[in-house]
Parts: sequence; structure tokens; C-alpha cells
Amino acid sequence: MRYVSTRGQAPVLNFEQAMLSGLARDGGLYLPETIPTLSDLDQLDGLSYEEVAFRVVRPFTGDSFTDEELRGAIDRAYARISHDARAPLVQLAPGHHLLELFHGPTLAFKDFAMQLIAQLFQIALTRSGQRITIVGATSGDTGSAAIEAFRGIDNVDVFIMYPHGRVSEVQRRQMTTPPAANVHALAVTGHFDDCQARLKDLFNDHAFRDHVGLAGVNSINWARVVAQIVYYFTACASLGMRSTDFCVPTGNFGDIFAGSIARQMGLPIRRLIVATNQNDILHRALSQGEYRVGTVEPSISPSMDIQVSSNFERALYLAYGGDAGAVAQLMDELKAGGFTISQGALQALREQYRSDRVSEEETLETIRDMRERTGEVMCPHTAVGVAVAQRHLEPGVPMVTLATAHPAKFPDAVERAIGIRPGLPPHLAELFDLPERVTRVENDVEALKSLILDRRTQ
Repeated sequence: MRYVSTRGQAPVLNFEQAMLSGLARDGGLYLPETIPTLSDLDQLDGLSYEEVAFRVVRPFTGDSFTDEELRGAIDRAYARISHDARAPLVQLAPGHHLLELFHGPTLAFKDFAMQLIAQLFQIALTRSGQRITIVGATSGDTGSAAIEAFRGIDNVDVFIMYPHGRVSEVQRRQMTTPPAANVHALAVTGHFDDCQARLKDLFNDHAFRDHVGLAGVNSINWARVVAQIVYYFTACASLGMRSTDFCVPTGNFGDIFAGSIARQMGLPIRRLIVATNQNDILHRALSQGEYRVGTVEPSISPSMDIQVSSNFERALYLAYGGDAGAVAQLMDELKAGGFTISQGALQALREQYRSDRVSEEETLETIRDMRERTGEVMCPHTAVGVAVAQRHLEPGVPMVTLATAHPAKFPDAVERAIGIRPGLPPHLAELFDLPERVTRVENDVEALKSLILDRRTQ
């Protein structure tokens, strides 16, 4: 299995190399040259999550990991997901199901990918003796999942940037309270797009990148996307492999892009519906054909407060028929504020995705309504997805909405909606009693470089 950059000017890599590299050296994102297909889909029902994960992930890894190594990594990763089904389906209404992806150690869907790639990183680094520096940007959930997955792992230093004052208190404390010496939480002045931009600046400084052994675990990393493909398969298997719609609350586009890859692998996904909050650049792009960066508006669903959705570049690459030059041109135009999607590419995107947006009040109303009608208490991101899904339900076609985080990660928003403050699970009960360890950093790449050089293990 060979991996190519969306911008066409980076070396072709195998899975392990692409995983350890994260961002391609030309600034693009890695994708496999070909998407494998899976046969015998009707045999997946009744299999463990781990077995489905092995069957789905294995074709992408090529000869980078043996079957034994991959099975071991999967077993260790998902032993940390507390629900026996790992990603259970809960019925909200006739034809509408919730895919619960919040039973991992940090209570968010990011655990499904981060726990696995931490195991794969450890295998690869132990084998090579290499030491790396992971730098990530987060709007909340990626950072806590990365710190939890990589804390204490030999040969890895982890630096996570998050926008100061723009994540929930639970998200922040999950990043700032782990005592492991190899993990560092960095509160950056600005918003998530600033953090993501500085991350790309670090990767594009090749001298610095090579000096510190820079690696990335954001959804720019193809291994993240691969791991997220799995739960689309387990959901469809639970529904009898019927034609199914999926609604995905989306900020950085990685989770829903994983669904599009699952469909290319043969899964009977009919529609993939992008659900956004008021930071609706993806909805505007898909409905109007214009990708124009606006002002990030803080919301009660902060993990979606994004204007530059990095994984949309992968979708554009496929929509433009693999024309890396066209994608590189669009990304250059994005630096000046935005671009127009060609008519042919827009049609290709609309064949893959639908989209809609939800206001703050609609989000709160959905949390209230679902609690009253079903007893389910939802985080605001999940509520965005449910609100959009309800508008797009069609008789005879199951709809699955991805529940991306536990409501206790966003207690202020939930309390505002229903007057009840959801409690943390027992394993996080002491989170608010633990000391925090965080470094304030300006939105400046040189300041970040100095800090990383100073703090990393030599």
C-alpha cells in the first residue's frame, strides 16, 4: 500500500512512514493510491469490534506491521474502551440511531483513533530506536485523547496546543492534569485555526522538523482516519448491512471523510450529512461552492469552532480526480482568504455529502427535547448532529447520528439546556481536584520552536 500527497510534490511513502510523518513535506495530506474493498460484509455482524477493526485496518497497513503486531495493538487499544460493544447503537426514534463514541478514557470519539495509533507508534519506534516529538493542535478533544494515549510512552515527547479560553473546563483539565513528564499542554493566544496554522508552520520548517523528529497526530495523520472508518462498519453490521444514512457533527472533516472511505470500501452508506454549528464554512462550501474563511464565533459546541477544516483537502483531492496541482492552487488561494470550487468538483462533492447548520438555540432545544422524549442527555456537538439528522430522516432508510462526546465534557451547555449538570464517570471523578500544569504561549511560531527545543527530552 503506497501513500501519496494531495499536493503531489512529496515522496511516496508506506503506511508506517506516512503515519510517523503526519503532514507531507509539500504541505499536503497523505492518501492511499487506491482504496481497498472488503468482501463478505454480511459476515461482520456478531464479530467483536476488535475483529472488525483488524479486517478494516489491515489492508491499509501493507507490510508495515505483521498480523500479530496489528492484532496486539488493536486489542490493547480497545481494552481501554469501557463498553463491551465499544461503539454501541442506541435507538432514539423509529429509524434514527445514535452511535455512542464516548466510552473511551477521555470520553470522546478521538479515543478510537488515538489509542490505536499510540500502540502502532510504540511498535514502530521500539523497532527503530527512533525518538520523536509529537506536536498537535486541538479544539478540545484531540489534545486530551493524544495526551492520554501517549503519556508515559518511551521515545515520545508530546506538545499539544489549544486555544486559551476556548475549550471546556473538562477538556482543559484532561490536558493539563496528567503528571507524565513527556506530555505538555500549551495554551495559545487565539483560536483553533491559529493553533492549526502554527502546527503546519512547524511541519513546513523542514530543518526544525528533522532536528526534533516532528510527528503529528491530528486528523492530518492518515492513521487517524483509518481507525475512524471502523465504527461505520460496526454500525452498518448492527443494522443488517442495509443502505444507511450517517449524520456527523463536523469541524475538521476527518470523521465524515472516514465515512466516505468506508463507502468506497463497499459499505452501503447512502448519504453522508455534514452537521455544523454557526461556524458553517463546510455547509457554505457545499451549498454555495465558495470556501471563504470568516471569523470564528465562540459557541457552546467549541470543538466545531473551526474555519479551516484540514481534512476537506482530502475530499477536494478526490473531487478533482486526484489533480494534485489543482489542490495545491486552491490551498495557495486559501492563504488569501478562500477559493471557488469548480463546478465539476462541486458536483462530485455533492454526490458524496449533504450539509446543514444549527443555531445555538436549536442546539439547546435539541438537548432539551431529546432528554424529555428519550431520556438521553447529549453533549452540544451530538445535539447539532441530531438536530440536522431529524431534518433529513426518510422513511425506510436508517439514520445513524454520531455521538461524538460524553455530555459531562460540556456540563455548562448541558446545564443551560436542561438544568442538570452531568457528572463525570468514576475514572475521572477526581479531575477537578488535580493540579494543573500548563504553559501560556503567544501565537508565534518562533516562540513555539524555542519552547519545544527547551522542553523536549534530548
